[in-house]
Amino acid sequence: MEDITKEELIEEIKALISCDGSTTDINPNYLEYFELEELISIKDQLVYKKTNQKDHLEPFLDDIFKSCS
Repeated sequence: MEDITKEELIEEIKALISCDGSTTDINPNYLEYFELEELISIKDQLVYKKTNQKDHLEPFLDDIFKSCS
């Protein structure tokens, strides 16, 4: 496992949560509440969702496009 701090993970999670690049606030108490492994898991889940979002949205958007044509 790479050497990463809770603070760095929180910053990565903030960036992943943001849809438009804006700053997302996360309660700093999460640094105390979550263990490092839990934060890594949260980050990994968000990365997975972001990378697979297109697969989930594509059929929906195709249906909308077909209905508007």
